[in-house]
Amino acid sequence: MVSLTADMSPLHPDRNLALELVRATEAAAIRAVPFIGRGAKEAADGAAVDAMRAFFTTVNFDGTIVIGEGEKDEAPMLYNGERVGNGRGPQADVAVDPIDGTSLTAAGRNNALSVIAVSDHGTMLDASSVFYMDKLVTGPAGVGVVDIRLPIGENIRRLAKALDKPVDELVVSVLHRPRHERLIEEIREAGAGTRLMSDGDVAGGINAARHNARTDMCVGVGGSPEGIVTACAIKALGGHIQGRLWPRDDDEKQRGIDAGLKLDGFVYEADDLVKGNNTIFVATGVTDGALVAGVRREGGYVYTESVVLRGASGTLRRISSEHLVSKWL
Repeated sequence: MVSLTADMSPLHPDRNLALELVRATEAAAIRAVPFIGRGAKEAADGAAVDAMRAFFTTVNFDGTIVIGEGEKDEAPMLYNGERVGNGRGPQADVAVDPIDGTSLTAAGRNNALSVIAVSDHGTMLDASSVFYMDKLVTGPAGVGVVDIRLPIGENIRRLAKALDKPVDELVVSVLHRPRHERLIEEIREAGAGTRLMSDGDVAGGINAARHNARTDMCVGVGGSPEGIVTACAIKALGGHIQGRLWPRDDDEKQRGIDAGLKLDGFVYEADDLVKGNNTIFVATGVTDGALVAGVRREGGYVYTESVVLRGASGTLRRISSEHLVSKWL
């Protein structure tokens, strides 16, 4: 039996790290506010990157970015391989997305997030050489029940049985892309409903894994970095995630092979994406969404909502903060 005080031990300094990282996602989200709905996604992303990196310098850990803004020659800050933190704490792998949903932010649409995921050093899959991944995410009911290798209709029927609910009450999230036209048809032919996402499949995956969310499954091809980030959150939710890398052409496939990645339909399970359960996922809402509320400004204050998920304790915490506008914008 796990002690009720297990998570209160001083041997768990990562609890403090999780709360420190929230400050970085809050900063990135707040700095993006002037660009929401302004059609300037590069400016929004640039402001968020600057703010997140500045706050990283104050955090007690020695992190290496495994999933960041890109290669160093294209991304001068928060690039893949960059060291972050003040170097005085635990070593860790880091995945960052200062704004997951830059297009959503630029258009003023829902579900844009600022995200950081952290795991023990050497545990996070570096899938950056292959940009896309086919993913299947569910909550705990899907563990040992659904499988990405099965037809979507079969997975829907299996999950409905595990959840003890009619198939026509299941809702499946899918990115609204031409590549998913047939997948969307198959979901509806099976009797389930769809929730089509314009962007932001990190939030889509997490919402599918939460026990009280309005979606039951998230499927389809999205970013492979987002798959790794989502896996860090799924560890805390006890959910199910699988992924298959989806190279766009032969050149990208060869880059993946050269990087040691497994292709040709190989299924990455949760522990292949991120080893172990010592994971941290933090996110602050940029715009409103089902996971968290977006940044809101009223008079002299800015309000933010964040979530913190820790795999070690299986805990999701919500943090609501208010900030003086004079200090930020």
